[in-house]
Amino acid sequence: MSKHILVVDDSVSIRQMVEMTLKGAGYTVTTAQDGQEALDKCKSQQFNFVLTDQNMPRMDGLTLIKNLRSLASYSRTPVVMLTTEAGEDMKAKGKAAGATGWMVKPFDPSKLLDVTKRVLG
Repeated sequence: MSKHILVVDDSVSIRQMVEMTLKGAGYTVTTAQDGQEALDKCKSQQFNFVLTDQNMPRMDGLTLIKNLRSLASYSRTPVVMLTTEAGEDMKAKGKAAGATGWMVKPFDPSKLLDVTKRVLG
């Protein structure tokens, strides 16, 4: 059975590029345009991996991660930030919130697939 990944980003083009890359590698992909939509989807279904942007309307990535970590079903699910934010301070906040990893945009499709394979075991 293919792993189910949730891709969260307010940029349509980024969502489409990430979705195409992951689907091309055989993963099942669901998308959300902000943290609130992602949280709602996570409450009704289980994903094996969540890839989220930081800067989004309604709910940012750090708040999404904190909310996901408070749900028993997502306490151990890999969550990686894919964002333009590259500062050490922001990475530290991500780690404190419970992020599994951090990738900086623009992303390299092969690196995205490597990270995905690593976090999914």
